[in-house]
Amino acid sequence: MRHYKIRFYVLASFLFLFPALLLVLQSLSKTWRFQSGEGIRFQLDSFQVLLSDPNLWSATGWSITIGLLVLLINLVVGITTGKALTSLSFRGKPFIEALMLAPILVPVLAIAIGLHLFMIRIGLADTALGVVLIHLVPTVPYSIKIFQNAYQQLGRSMLDQPVILGSNPWHQLVTIELPLMKPAIRSVTFLTIVISLSQYAITSIVGGGTIITLPMVFFPFLDTANASIMAAFSVWFAMIPFFLYMIVEALLWLLPYSKKMRRTTT
Repeated sequence: MRHYKIRFYVLASFLFLFPALLLVLQSLSKTWRFQSGEGIRFQLDSFQVLLSDPNLWSATGWSITIGLLVLLINLVVGITTGKALTSLSFRGKPFIEALMLAPILVPVLAIAIGLHLFMIRIGLADTALGVVLIHLVPTVPYSIKIFQNAYQQLGRSMLDQPVILGSNPWHQLVTIELPLMKPAIRSVTFLTIVISLSQYAITSIVGGGTIITLPMVFFPFLDTANASIMAAFSVWFAMIPFFLYMIVEALLWLLPYSKKMRRTTT
């Protein structure tokens, strides 16, 4: 068993850590041209070019703000809807489940254009709230499905026992459900933030150029064809999901039984 674990760690390091290290190394050096005899030449010009962009910091701030709001709404909608789909039985339930997955099957641009016209009428176009709402379209279906599977793994008996013992819904959520669904929360966190950060077309349509996120700053750098600058931007871009994940992980540490479980495992 230990032999297989070592092989797994070696393979995981090769597939994930090694490409990340190459990306960081490329961002800190000039473009490699080993075929012409030019090796690694360290420099910081790529980050200087990146930091010289006047929209970088504001785009980073908007990306973090929008990502956190989208994540918060996804957690609320995913937990409540996933629990309802697991614990309730009603006519037409399979149709409702398929309908909630429909935004994944329909092109996002088609939905964004229709919603953009609606947002213009209600005054949400060219606003941060409008961008947050449009980012829910490609993210909420995944969150609902993940939390629905998480509640199905918990089982009806686990959800019924706190009610029998007289627990209120909020106490049951905080002390039982959320601690047992940490893997689902981590999955939704990574998936939601990455999908939200990668949205370029729908952000530019609904944001109207007023709300500038990192993908809108990233695309002009494609014209440079400079691998070092692209690697520097990729490193900068990748730090945001890691930063937001650390925030979520710190909040999960505050949940009941987290510290106790950590002591027993260590």
